[in-house]
Amino acid sequence: MWFFLFILSLAVLTGLHFRYRKELAALHTRHLAEAEAAQRRQQQTALDAQMQQKVLFDSMLEGLLLLDRSRKIYLANRAFKNLFGVKTELRGKTVVEALRLHELDELLQRAETEKQVLDYEIKLPDLSERWLQVNAAAITNAAGEREGTILVFHDLTRLKQLERTREEFVANVSHELRTPLSLIKGYVETLLDGARDNPEVAERFLKIIERNANRLDLLIQDLLTISALESGRMKLELQPVDLKLLTEKVLTFLHTKAENKSVTLVNELPELTTNADANRLDQVITNLVDNAIKYGRAEGAVIVGGKKLDDGRLEIFVRDDGPGIPPEALDRVFERFYRVDKARSRDQGGTGLGLSIVKHIVHAHGGEVRCKSELGQGATFFFTLPAVLN
Repeated sequence: MWFFLFILSLAVLTGLHFRYRKELAALHTRHLAEAEAAQRRQQQTALDAQMQQKVLFDSMLEGLLLLDRSRKIYLANRAFKNLFGVKTELRGKTVVEALRLHELDELLQRAETEKQVLDYEIKLPDLSERWLQVNAAAITNAAGEREGTILVFHDLTRLKQLERTREEFVANVSHELRTPLSLIKGYVETLLDGARDNPEVAERFLKIIERNANRLDLLIQDLLTISALESGRMKLELQPVDLKLLTEKVLTFLHTKAENKSVTLVNELPELTTNADANRLDQVITNLVDNAIKYGRAEGAVIVGGKKLDDGRLEIFVRDDGPGIPPEALDRVFERFYRVDKARSRDQGGTGLGLSIVKHIVHAHGGEVRCKSELGQGATFFFTLPAVLN
């Protein structure tokens, strides 16, 4: 009896032992699976964070460069690569190896010493004259040890161009104002010193003063016009405009001026109608025809013509038979104050703003301007207008 109970107990204990081992193995397997799952989740979380960081960095407008403690590139965002036109992988390279810019190496040395360098400007050694502003800062750990460096690049090229344009504009305006003002002042002083007592001299001097006062008034009006056009403050009053009829009015207005040079004015425009601001379009045609009379050949001809293009736009041209424009000047004739022949232009009394005003008015109508010329073959100025303006 006792022997049977002993065998039974032993069998039960053996069963319990195997069952325990089986459950223990299952528990161990489950723990391993949970640990692996947790590790995968951590890895996925880290990967997601890394991807989010990359997306964030690539969405930045500024170029971003992260360097490790050995000055090797760890990360370069999309804006940085676009800024420098880089197509290859940069990770692991030094800045000098990647960009060949020794100025940046000097900037890194300063950042490591000073911890932070702000508003550092560099000019890229390419033909486009690009300028960059770079901010650099050292990255340190809790112990204050340097772990790397971060550099942020901002393209200053447009701001530099605007600043240069502003400086040139102020210099040109100052010069254009100074010349007639000096003449007016000089002749007024001469009159006050006694020339007014000679009627013939006084009349001649007063006419010179009047001419230069009108030149000042014209310059100021042109400056106000171009300022309003560039700022978008000038609103166009669109209405149907008969271009042939408008041109005929302009040619009639300029007839006396053309007659003084024995220049023939020809209106070859077909019947063309568009929606435009009639006053501003009058200004465009007047400026172009007036220039053609001034700089065209004496006893020559100025022709205004045009046609409807295949895409529905209207193209108008003003052609003279003067000395023409040098090839290098064709792309600049629409710039403010640009003069092909400075001495001759000032003798003619122009402000240097007429063609720039033409360009801005045409652009405001959604059109384009261009000039075609060969030396000795005259010049032709074209502008387009949309067939229908909304």
